[in-house]
Amino acid sequence: MPIGEAQRTTPFEVFFDLVFAFAFIRVATFMAGSPTPLVLAQGLVFLMLLWWPFTTFAWLANRVRADVGLVRAGLVVVMAAMFVAGLVIPDAWGHGRWAVSEALTVAVAYMLIRTAFYLLNWHVAVVNPRIPAPGFRYAIPIAGGWIPLLFGAVLGGATQTLLWAAAFLIDCLGTACVSVFSRDRFRLRSASHLCDRHGLLLIIALGESLIAVGAGAGSAVTLWPVLIAALLAVANATALWWLYFENAAAPAGQALARLPDQDRVRPAINAYSLAHFPLIAGIIYLALGIELVLEHLARHPSQHPAGAPLDWTSTAALFGGPVVYLIGRSLFLRFTVGHTPRAQIVAAGIMLALLPVARSLPALGAFGVITAVLAALVCYERIMWQPTAGAR
Repeated sequence: MPIGEAQRTTPFEVFFDLVFAFAFIRVATFMAGSPTPLVLAQGLVFLMLLWWPFTTFAWLANRVRADVGLVRAGLVVVMAAMFVAGLVIPDAWGHGRWAVSEALTVAVAYMLIRTAFYLLNWHVAVVNPRIPAPGFRYAIPIAGGWIPLLFGAVLGGATQTLLWAAAFLIDCLGTACVSVFSRDRFRLRSASHLCDRHGLLLIIALGESLIAVGAGAGSAVTLWPVLIAALLAVANATALWWLYFENAAAPAGQALARLPDQDRVRPAINAYSLAHFPLIAGIIYLALGIELVLEHLARHPSQHPAGAPLDWTSTAALFGGPVVYLIGRSLFLRFTVGHTPRAQIVAAGIMLALLPVARSLPALGAFGVITAVLAALVCYERIMWQPTAGAR
């Protein structure tokens, strides 16, 4: 059943998105196990490979109801494949026979998910003649990404990192280009639905930053530095929520909804399928940083009440997460309302400039610096800046 402009996200779609959120959590678990620069890069590749299927299925649900008939059955299969991939993600980047097996499991699950997406689009077109069928040109970037995906799973190590990143770029950029240049046939049927899906996943990702408190604190939750860090985590999550939902989501959705149907596809792909990825990735890296801060606070409470200073990699995750988030928000606003507030660029620059200073601070102090900068940005925008919907 094709959807209309007033269609909103259904409970089944939220249920479907929870499996992707589970996989995001598993990526954070993978990175927290051994936070080195290479592992952070590998985690980013994992996030990319998870993000692209999510956003493409959000577009599929923008064409036809996702909670009825064969489409729902196909999405249940996709959920099962994504759940299996999420289970093995923490062990899918190593050496030896078992690592190859788990990497191949992730690769095959990804291939199954992308195949299901293509076949479900064909089914939708057959059942609803008014909806154009995906041509074989859509299959080329999808299948083209499988070659580096499989080779990377077999070869492992740094080669796997590069090949899996190439697999994402081939699939993502190829599919996006085909969609944009076929905009005379491809339509965004409900701007509100696309906004809902991506916004709900962002809320779920923010929940990951709070889950990280429990993962990092362990049994030391009654220590006062740990409790302070937990409150700072809530403050950070609130600030990120406010920056997106209070001052960006509604004006962006309104601007997109006012565009003619034939002009919606490109800004929607740019703002939601592409610019939302740094928003999600920034939250996940911040969650990783929070977990590492809590681990420092709980490790030797008598020797370092405020936590030993973080290493460079942990500090980069803690500070880099909000910076990446603000970059994503800047792109999101640029692609929708056509305006990017300078204050958030300044805030991102301040966090990067303070990174060397934070490296020498106790873990709790470094966390407090991030919280203070985000709180200051929220206060500034609350007083000084109001977005203009439809500025494009």
